[in-house]
Amino acid sequence: MFPGRDSLGVLDQMRREMNRLLDLYDHGILQRPRAFPALNVWEDGTNLYAEAEVPGLNIEDMEILVEGDALTIKGERKQCEQSDCSFHRRERGAGEFVRTLTLPVQVNADGVSAALKNGVLLVTLPKAETAKTRKIQVKAD
Repeated sequence: MFPGRDSLGVLDQMRREMNRLLDLYDHGILQRPRAFPALNVWEDGTNLYAEAEVPGLNIEDMEILVEGDALTIKGERKQCEQSDCSFHRRERGAGEFVRTLTLPVQVNADGVSAALKNGVLLVTLPKAETAKTRKIQVKAD
């Protein structure tokens, strides 16, 4: 028994809808959002560095906190206030954000500094004296 014309139309409509949904998934609309801001963290002998991508934000839009072994970057990305337009695509999120990470070593909170350049926030966290590598002199008898 072959399906009738009506059944083929329904199947074709279902196929188109599934293709549309899969296309949305492929283009990131249905994917889980990434944490904002994206971070890189690295260290050298004396400092830890945290670099955050914050395009479109001013330093006044952010707050950087160091408490114990945690670095927190808080802020707000303002919504575009275009009232007389209709967007064709809106992928940049807006609103408040908080990103907290546990630092791998103790830092001297009093010496922490932050700089914003070209949409990249660089937080410099001096290591605490107890976290710095020390070379131990070995004495021979």
